[in-house]
Amino acid sequence: MTGKSPKNLAASVRQRLMNIARAEGTDFQYLLTRYGLERLLYRLSKSPYADRFVLKGAMLFQLWTAAPYRPTRDLDLLATGTPSPSDFEEVFHNVCRHEVEDDGLTFDVQGIRAEAIKEEDEYQGIRIRGGATLGNIRIPLQVDIGFGDAVTPRPLEIEYPTLLAFPAPKLLAYNRETVVAEKFQAMVFLGMANSRMKDFFDVWSLAREFEFAGPALAEAIAATFQRRRTSIPDALPIALSDGFALDSQKNTQWHAFLRKGNLAEAPLPQVVALVRQFLMAPLEALRSDDPFSLHWKPGGPWRK
Repeated sequence: MTGKSPKNLAASVRQRLMNIARAEGTDFQYLLTRYGLERLLYRLSKSPYADRFVLKGAMLFQLWTAAPYRPTRDLDLLATGTPSPSDFEEVFHNVCRHEVEDDGLTFDVQGIRAEAIKEEDEYQGIRIRGGATLGNIRIPLQVDIGFGDAVTPRPLEIEYPTLLAFPAPKLLAYNRETVVAEKFQAMVFLGMANSRMKDFFDVWSLAREFEFAGPALAEAIAATFQRRRTSIPDALPIALSDGFALDSQKNTQWHAFLRKGNLAEAPLPQVVALVRQFLMAPLEALRSDDPFSLHWKPGGPWRK
């Protein structure tokens, strides 16, 4: 809502979030950010723009598993349309003005700013910066929007889990196969220059915790590589090699990533080994233009 929220509701929300933080041993500031992003996502889902966006990124893991996952402080979306910062700034002005059930938050509509971004790979995007207040607490919020991709075979209709008893966002989201495919393409494209340790962590986590049907994963990989104009490699990608896994700089980046996210220790060579086992089988089938009909159980290996 754009009007001032009742002080007692904001105080109640703050106390309930504090209780969760204490019970779970979670950083309170992280929970505030997560709550702000969740309620922004709800406003988006209730707006006329909902069908232009697909949820992606680390927030998906809150949907897929009840277990704590790596913390994220931004919202990642795939969007349709031309990547114009001014247009999407106006979209989020309108989203944050959208009248919804009171949840204690007041969004700073006039403080929303959009800028063009370019990450390590070649794909343009837009970054939205803004914020909300919960009583007298300001919550900075960031939304990263990507363009030009598509979800194979199609996005999923989901209901996003909420921290508190407020209405849940209902919107489109990535499937796990496309998440894996996009992260794999980035690994291949960036090679030894890759510092995106979160991609290795995410694919490793997905391979450990979920089943995958070989045909669906192979289809997503093929479609993503084709869309991003990346050739299927005819040899082991550098990012999946022992040379990468044992490189001292990569291990320094990996351990820094784990420390920053307060994540359990896991040796990079062990992580890369499982990711290699998970990804190379469908890659080899695509390379030889063979059907890939195997099935992956959590933790592997691929079986008939």
